[in-house]
Amino acid sequence: MITPQIVDPKSIVVVGGSNDIAKPGGKVLKNLLDGNYKGDLYVVNPKEKEVQGIKSFNHISDIPTVEMAIIAIAARYTFDTVKVLTEEKNTKAFIILSAGFSEVSEEGAKIEKQILYQINKHSAALVGPNCIGVCTPNYHGVFTEPIPKLDPNGCDLISASGATACYIMESGLQKGLSFSRIISLGNSAQMGVEEVVKFMDENFDDTRGNIKLLYIENLKKPKMLMKHAASLIRKGCKIAAIKAGSSEAGSRAASSHTGALASSDAAVSAIFRKAGIIRCDHREELIAVASVLMHPQIKGKNIAIITHAGGPAVMLTDALSNGGLKVPAITGPDAEALKAKLHPGSSVGNPIDFLATGTADQLATIIDTVNGKFDHIDAMVVIFGTPGLFKIHDVYEVLHQKMKTSRKPILPVLPSTYTAHEEVEVFLKKGRINFPDEVILGKALTKVYTNPEPVDQGNPEFQIDKDKIRYIIDHTKSGYITPSEIQELLDAAGIPRAIEKVAATSDEAKTRAEEVGYPLVMKVVGPVHKSDVGGVVLNVNNETDMLAQFERMINIKDTTGILLQPMLSGIELFVGANFEPGFGHMIFCGLGGIFIEAIRDVKSGLAPLSMLEAMEMIEGLRGKKILEGIRGQSGIDKKKFAEIIVRLSLLVSEAHVIKELDLNPLLGTEKGIVAVDARIRIEKSTK
Repeated sequence: MITPQIVDPKSIVVVGGSNDIAKPGGKVLKNLLDGNYKGDLYVVNPKEKEVQGIKSFNHISDIPTVEMAIIAIAARYTFDTVKVLTEEKNTKAFIILSAGFSEVSEEGAKIEKQILYQINKHSAALVGPNCIGVCTPNYHGVFTEPIPKLDPNGCDLISASGATACYIMESGLQKGLSFSRIISLGNSAQMGVEEVVKFMDENFDDTRGNIKLLYIENLKKPKMLMKHAASLIRKGCKIAAIKAGSSEAGSRAASSHTGALASSDAAVSAIFRKAGIIRCDHREELIAVASVLMHPQIKGKNIAIITHAGGPAVMLTDALSNGGLKVPAITGPDAEALKAKLHPGSSVGNPIDFLATGTADQLATIIDTVNGKFDHIDAMVVIFGTPGLFKIHDVYEVLHQKMKTSRKPILPVLPSTYTAHEEVEVFLKKGRINFPDEVILGKALTKVYTNPEPVDQGNPEFQIDKDKIRYIIDHTKSGYITPSEIQELLDAAGIPRAIEKVAATSDEAKTRAEEVGYPLVMKVVGPVHKSDVGGVVLNVNNETDMLAQFERMINIKDTTGILLQPMLSGIELFVGANFEPGFGHMIFCGLGGIFIEAIRDVKSGLAPLSMLEAMEMIEGLRGKKILEGIRGQSGIDKKKFAEIIVRLSLLVSEAHVIKELDLNPLLGTEKGIVAVDARIRIEKSTK
């Protein structure tokens, strides 16, 4: 919960305020004073009569009513302080800087729960504990540095980690990135990043900066984040985020292919894509993405690289090309005319290299020409450093002026942050942002350009038989459901499947085989991994062979029957679903059969999916060319494949008790796609 008092407190008490600014209580008080806090400011310190010029009270009971408390005392004393403040002083906002709570011990966790209960009981807000605080234009309630000069048009930074927030600011400020608000959440006892994003959405202010930077460690309410982040982005905001904890250690093994592929990190990526959040892998990338977002939006894929250094231009070209942007050739009479205005040896083919001896005037000429003559270019990156032979203020001044007037976005790479430190600092003081590393810029540019818009969660594009699905689920038991129940569910969802018949005796097998027709496929019913136990036989062409295989297969351990299907051909595909607690169902697609385990060429999304999302999953597969047809082999109908993915996502969205679902393989041709094997496991609540 975020109260008005946490946003703009009219009075603040620093409990544990100190004259020693090397202590959190001393430094936070100094930062409040240095930030010219306009409200009433109180201090509680039983050992002092005055702290940094502010009257000090001996006990919390002695202070007047107060809207916010910033607490910097030992954890064991904190609950009693909170109790007095909530019950006697009508305090509605708390920032607990102190450590020693759930992050260190069970006893600390117990105290944290008591504090949270007390604060919630009185409808107050809590930031922390174990945080660096909150820094806004209204008050600098943090005990750390840096304290940036807050810019209403800067970035909002919301971080679970106080140290990480400081490091992001340290690096960003050096590059010219500005900040508007900094919120450090620490243990997030009451509110996490999700609640802050929700508050910003519900209290949206279009006069503030529209870039939100998130550092997340524990995503407890993913659907809340998705809903409000998407809403903010639709209102014109841009959101970039780091989610820590993405290693393989976070993945889980499971009995199905889909379960083995699932992980909470894949679910996080799916949430981010659905919401339109740009996912970043590290602090420098987050800063670079934010810095790109602070520049005018790039409308197309074609980038001109203007440089006086060949190597960085080559590396930037690689980064842009590998990420889906283009560095197209620049040719023709206008290109030749430009080349004639540069030093001999310059090249204009793109990158436009005007050599180490290039001048400010030549840079201006190049930018003007790209703006006026090369219509296929959408944006420019200017790389200009120095070997230190002479000052380059004039170059950076030209760059600054051209960035103000250029109709195409210009992004500056000024790599000489040591040799040309003075010139770079002057450039930054003009409100500019620098990208010292061209590859980091290139990757950030591609992430920003290729990041999807929030997904429209409107009416589904296909209809499924919800009543029949609910009836089937209501009449099944937990565990792997029977082939006939699977068939009914697939039919209700509109997912095409092969004819299937199950036989438990040899006489039934004869009848069912005649119904299916030869040649046929035989599969055991019961064992999870059929092929591992010899439970799959292909191309059975006659009754004699069928009966011989039946007698062998029916005796395989855990077998309850034999499934018979017509022998079909096509490209093997895979679609699956796995329930991820807190997120919902993850949907996976890729090449089927053994390819899942051999090459793990799989893409994932979060149910329910749209056709656009499903097509993006298919297009993202490394094996996409196989699906399109190669070396004389026919491909598949990708739209039909996408439709099956969407229908599967609607099925599991309706049937939440489905925990794992595999369609593997589906067989695809140009004419259609059918599921030839399926496995579904459900878990019903025992409550």
